[in-house]
Amino acid sequence: MKKLNTMKTILAGLITAIMLVGCGQDVSTNEDVGTTGSETEETSNVEQQESAYETVEIENNDQLLVFTEQPKRAVTLNQHVTEVMLALGLEEFMVGTAYLDDEVLPEFKEAYESIAVLSDKYPSQEVFLAEEPDFAYAGWASAFREDNIGTVEQLKEFGIPAYLHESSTKIGPTIDDIYTDIRNIARIFNVEERGEQLIASMKEEMGEIQKTIPEVSEKKKVFVFDSGETAPFTVAQNFLNSLISLAGAENIFSEIDKNWAEVSWEEVVDRDPDVIIIVDYGETTVEEKKDLLLRHPALENVTAIKNENFIVIPLSAAAEGVRAPYALDILVDGLYN
Repeated sequence: MKKLNTMKTILAGLITAIMLVGCGQDVSTNEDVGTTGSETEETSNVEQQESAYETVEIENNDQLLVFTEQPKRAVTLNQHVTEVMLALGLEEFMVGTAYLDDEVLPEFKEAYESIAVLSDKYPSQEVFLAEEPDFAYAGWASAFREDNIGTVEQLKEFGIPAYLHESSTKIGPTIDDIYTDIRNIARIFNVEERGEQLIASMKEEMGEIQKTIPEVSEKKKVFVFDSGETAPFTVAQNFLNSLISLAGAENIFSEIDKNWAEVSWEEVVDRDPDVIIIVDYGETTVEEKKDLLLRHPALENVTAIKNENFIVIPLSAAAEGVRAPYALDILVDGLYN
């Protein structure tokens, strides 16, 4: 119940903030200019707003992206970046989405359903280009491969700027890196006030959750299990590692200089975690992952296994997006309650 109430508070704050600034923001939209305004007045108002757009230059993963006008036919690839766009109220500038890990947030459901879903995973380049996009926004680098929608360089040849969520690709991202991504997208779409309101709401909620963390003499040791039977695939220094630290615990593989890493079961046993976080996504269920861990003969004397101390976190929450406060709340609740 605590997590549900906290999630409602988070989302209510985010959406209220966007509604408060939406009417005053200089952004080209199709919103009514008034019940008595003429079509000519509406067109003039839109043209005035469009003319106010100033050139935006953004460094993104060693690429310089230059925008002289607001994108109007964006395609998002991966759930956490789709939800960034929806949290900024930009659904009318989206012509396609792809690759959800689970259900979109309820508060964004109506807006999400107004946008075409191009593929359950990544669309082909042909399907992508058929939407005549003018902006591609991906959460993971895998979206911009030749066998998916194409590389960043290929898309540039088509005249389509491609933004890769930096907080999902850099080693050791922090919550501030997520805020930077939000600010960049807000700048591109000329909704900077909305971006700052969204960030302010997230900061406030993160701060409130951190106040509930008790003082402890020794940090709990955490092992994150993503997948793998022969060898476990785990978190090294990606954002979930940062969330574990914010929650007052310690990721047992945080010294590995990667975002994700394959380790050995022997290393897990040697480091004896107190808690195991199971990342929930894909075709393998949480119960199947838990059963694998509980039945693994090498793990029988591991503290977390003996106490069956598990925390389940959806990949959509662990990813670098607007669900960061929700993810932190899950961890704090699981670690101390």
